[in-house]
Amino acid sequence: PNGYRSWSPPRWVRTRTQPIAVRDVLRLLVGCAELPYEVNRAFDIGGPDILTYRDMMLRYAAVAGLPRRAIVPVPVLTPGLSSLWVGLITPVPGALARPLVESLRHEVVCAERDIRRYVPEPPGGPLGVNRALELALRRIREADVATRWSSAATPGAPSDPLPTDPDWAGGTLYTDHRRRAVNASPQEVWRVVEGIGGENGWYALPLAWALRGWIDTLMGGVGLRRGRRDAARLRVGDSLDFWRVEEVLPPRLLRLRAEMRLPGLAWLEMRVERDADGRTVFRQRAVFHPHGLAGHLYWWGVSPFHALVFGGMARKIAAKAESSVCR
Repeated sequence: PNGYRSWSPPRWVRTRTQPIAVRDVLRLLVGCAELPYEVNRAFDIGGPDILTYRDMMLRYAAVAGLPRRAIVPVPVLTPGLSSLWVGLITPVPGALARPLVESLRHEVVCAERDIRRYVPEPPGGPLGVNRALELALRRIREADVATRWSSAATPGAPSDPLPTDPDWAGGTLYTDHRRRAVNASPQEVWRVVEGIGGENGWYALPLAWALRGWIDTLMGGVGLRRGRRDAARLRVGDSLDFWRVEEVLPPRLLRLRAEMRLPGLAWLEMRVERDADGRTVFRQRAVFHPHGLAGHLYWWGVSPFHALVFGGMARKIAAKAESSVCR
């Protein structure tokens, strides 16, 4: 992790691996589409460098311009404990971290390179680790990142309720509604709405959001560490701290589905529209579908704070949009 000068990982940091750049994987996949019909087998693929996970970490630090890290392996960490640690200090969800960490005990080095007989290597050969890291970090600096590990999650089942379900669909849906008239254009309000989360924060009570994120992390959830893929634009499927973008219709609608640990399902919906008099109106709706008694108790336990959290958010969004007009 970028913010840690020293780290005590388990013994798997000594395991050898043969990483391969994503663009080389894609090149090989495209080439395999033209394999002769009689070729029906698996191929080992890897990059030109064979190194340990410790070496990979040190190379990343060097390429990223970070101070040299002290890495001292600890032999007593089990895969389960390691996955909890990874889930705590990185944006990778704990449920995904465990199988990843368990796999790191096994050496992953090509036993053969037969793929080269069918798919020729590019001029200059496959990318090495350092060059692949340089390209990846450049994409991050330029906000040109299509996917990230932090976006990995299991979607809800198709049978799960939706915040748009009609009343006759059954079940309990608790809601918190906020409405504010805004002295700004819908486009200005939408710019503020779409910029929510990540480094921009949630506009109101940052300490309360940080506390909720820490609680979620301690419970094995994703917390607030995932941030956002792009600082200004959102698209369906993006992770947004402990939410995921379920629907985005610029400049009118943003709907987020909660991925924090909850005794139920939750959504946060924000709409920008004009009323009958042509004024800009910002509408905000929090929706919660409780699971069992714990879900009902949770809603009634946190609902006294909604005026501060959700009410404050609606006021801050309106104020931020109006202040951008006055500048």
